[in-house]
Amino acid sequence: MKIALLYETEEEILRTVRGFETCQTPASDFHHREHLTVAVWYLQTLSPPAAVARMRTALLQFVDHHGVDRKKYREEVTVFWVDAIASALEEMGSDAPLLDKCNRVISRFSATTRRPAAPVATEE
Repeated sequence: MKIALLYETEEEILRTVRGFETCQTPASDFHHREHLTVAVWYLQTLSPPAAVARMRTALLQFVDHHGVDRKKYREEVTVFWVDAIASALEEMGSDAPLLDKCNRVISRFSATTRRPAAPVATEE
């Protein structure tokens, strides 16, 4: 079971996005929660098709940098998640703070979610 942690600050969100885009985040530390976070970030300023394009470019750069097989990337999965997240964000309204958007998306689209103070359980 994976437990998705919620963000406490927008700076944490920004670090997640920067770490991904600069490939400083280890591949082993980039999970579903981080994918969701980056998609929310992209959808703050981009249309869903533009967010998909940016996510594709960044994911392929990330997997190439970390020596991960490109076959792990699936366009249809990226489109599905960007569309699902865009719909969720639309329901929240554009005035919702980024922190709320990220945490609500993570809560909605993760199997289990806990506050950062909670222990992290991983079984893969």
